[in-house]
Amino acid sequence: MFDIGFTELLVIAVVALIVIGPERLPKVARTLGHLFGRMQRYVNDVKADITREMELEELKKMQASMEDAARSFQSSVQQEVNTAEKEMNRVAQDTQAAMDAYTEAPATGQAPAPAAPEQRELALDTNPQAPAQKQA
Repeated sequence: MFDIGFTELLVIAVVALIVIGPERLPKVARTLGHLFGRMQRYVNDVKADITREMELEELKKMQASMEDAARSFQSSVQQEVNTAEKEMNRVAQDTQAAMDAYTEAPATGQAPAPAAPEQRELALDTNPQAPAQKQA
């Protein structure tokens, strides 16, 4: 960090010995050691706090993106369910209309009317492999 070599430390120790004196030098060195330790712990705590904040921010961003993806997936599934429900209702109505026409035909003595174009398409679309092809 400061790039202090052994010779510089030796010069600082000799000057400190001369200025402070041999009686107070151990106490001053101990105090400086404690202060230096506190400073290191404080710096490490600040670094850890900054790292935690950065990780928390990244997690919040990830959470937001996951929530967006979940909302998107939910809306697409809901849209597909609604489409399938409408199709099933249409098929049920067509089937009910065909059943009504069939049950009314013997009562009147007439043959049932030919199926409507929509019903003919429905009959053509009843390929057993068609649902498997649509899913793939």
